[in-house]
Amino acid sequence: MPNYPRLAKTPLSILELAHSRQGGTVEEAFRNSRALAQRAESLGYKRFWLAEHHNIRGVACSATSVLIGYIANATSRIRVGSGGIMLPNHAPLAIAEQFGTLESLFPGRIDLGLGRAPGGDPAAAQALRGSLHGPDDDFPALLDELRRYLGEPHPSQQVHAYPGEGTHVPIWLLGSSDFSARLAGRLGLPFAFAAHFQPGPLLPALHIYRSSFRPSRVLDRPYVMVGIPILVADSDEHAQFLATTPIQMFLNLIRGVPGPLPSPTGSLEWTVQEREMVAAKFGAAIFGAPEHVAARLNGFLEETQADELIVVTNTYDFADRLRSYELLANLANHRREDPEVVAKVEAQDATLQNKWAVRD
Repeated sequence: MPNYPRLAKTPLSILELAHSRQGGTVEEAFRNSRALAQRAESLGYKRFWLAEHHNIRGVACSATSVLIGYIANATSRIRVGSGGIMLPNHAPLAIAEQFGTLESLFPGRIDLGLGRAPGGDPAAAQALRGSLHGPDDDFPALLDELRRYLGEPHPSQQVHAYPGEGTHVPIWLLGSSDFSARLAGRLGLPFAFAAHFQPGPLLPALHIYRSSFRPSRVLDRPYVMVGIPILVADSDEHAQFLATTPIQMFLNLIRGVPGPLPSPTGSLEWTVQEREMVAAKFGAAIFGAPEHVAARLNGFLEETQADELIVVTNTYDFADRLRSYELLANLANHRREDPEVVAKVEAQDATLQNKWAVRD
């Protein structure tokens, strides 16, 4: 049977939010993050990134730089970074010093992914920012200031990042729209799109990034990483059952009652409108058995031409999450195409989606 050539050459990475689960603790979530990073390193994953979120019960990655140090200290080769730091929440000098410190401690292993969203609700953003930035924050200006602190010093420069100066920590721009896509293209920076929660604008944003790209000292060609929810289990049915955990997670966010990861369920009680809203969030999601995921994932890569994937997997039990990443890594190294699988994918999708009954 022929290989999937696109899938075979695409690096895989992991995006981590340090979710706690119902009945669990934050300490458990941190220990699981560390164990996952160590296992990911042994499985050949390229990066392990941690997000920045605030005021969301059940999500423990608010002190992103601290967690990056915790994970980097527990691993030895995998790249560790932010996916991302929400730059308007911080003074650029503070981020330059934090990531300069991390780069000095773990040279050649730190990534600095940057976003411009608040990473939480408006009240949390106000509490974080205070008078730090006005209502008309200029993300490009903040980015330029940060890059100057991490670059080589200039004779007229009065403020320096110690440590940080001259480290040239790799910077990525993250986005869920065309703003950062356009900016990343103009600056010649790598771009990561958040299709794990906003898949709709993915293809237009990638087109804008690639068409506006200007070569820089960082990159001579565009480089795209796409975030995508993936859950692999030993059967399609079990994967769909486990996927009711992240589905409930988004449903709770939509209802305004975020919380720890709930246990999976055999049935979901939601309205048609709620189901449509959740489906929009999971438009790029791939849940299933290995052969199903391989076929779907190969098609996704052909469509997006992504250079790298950063995967989000949320399950209630850590063992299921670890198993999913192990099965995915196995696909990345040993995948084979079954012609019958490709023909069945659309029919399977329709059948499995109907298992989530909607109750008004």
